[in-house]
Amino acid sequence: MTKQILSCDWGTSGFRLRLVNVMDSTVLNEIRNEQGIAAVYNKWIENNQPESRRLAFYKHVLQTTLDAYFTKDIKDIPIIISGMASSTIGMKELSYSELPFDLENMNLEIESIKADKDFSHDIFLVSGLRTVNDVMRGEETMLLGCDIDKDEETLVIFPGTHSKHVVVKNNIAIDFKTYMTGEVFDLLASKSILSKSVEKNSNDNENIFIDGVEEGSKNNLLNSSFHVRTNHLFKKYGGSENYHFLSGLVIGCELKEVIATHGNICLVCSNNLLKNYATALQIVAPATPVKFHNADQALIKAHCRLFRASKIYLP
Repeated sequence: MTKQILSCDWGTSGFRLRLVNVMDSTVLNEIRNEQGIAAVYNKWIENNQPESRRLAFYKHVLQTTLDAYFTKDIKDIPIIISGMASSTIGMKELSYSELPFDLENMNLEIESIKADKDFSHDIFLVSGLRTVNDVMRGEETMLLGCDIDKDEETLVIFPGTHSKHVVVKNNIAIDFKTYMTGEVFDLLASKSILSKSVEKNSNDNENIFIDGVEEGSKNNLLNSSFHVRTNHLFKKYGGSENYHFLSGLVIGCELKEVIATHGNICLVCSNNLLKNYATALQIVAPATPVKFHNADQALIKAHCRLFRASKIYLP
């Protein structure tokens, strides 16, 4: 009888794994590190191993991590992995599932990889989703862990480096778009001419952030972003203030289409992104109801749900 699983979110730059009770999604132990898929892939390339050894190489990385962090015996506990592990740079590439995505029937491609003498855990590798011109890996799984009203049209927003906006209608995901918000912010703040006018900081400058959101939601980003430089030249804002203004600009630009949203908004993110996105949504869509789901909790709940639906789970 399987009562526990290892729930793994293996992203491009980060790795999170938790030992979880399947029935109630209680976390018993947790690992977080920076050993993301990109870093592991680069190590595999450096080792100059053949393609046929890729899966074994990634399994070894997993086993080394488990041995380092777990003192209790977790042998034979299955591991379910979502995120970039099923990508071209992952442990094994899986084809994307296609829309529409039924949240009730959970029509995702999941490949089972049996345990062997070197890795004692059955692996369940979850694929991503695609449209005609867009893709996601990881957010589709978190979507299954969100409590979405079946009778409402909902826009589910996953903020991040590459934010995803997923349209769900009658409990079916029918479309989504990717916004390169976090990546564009980093490029502008650290690698463009604006870097001389921006100073990273953790101060609370909500009013300046709101100014950025308002401008970003109304104007063209290619023009508005240059105002970060003129803010500095004309001594309107210093570097630390411009950091929050630029953050507001890119988030406001991302959310400008939300104004036309029908139905509710569900915001799925970590606590550190919640305040900025909740504030920005109040500016661009003040009359639209917004619900919040913690991204980690949504993922764990989804993994447990997927596993309970599998044929090997025996309650």
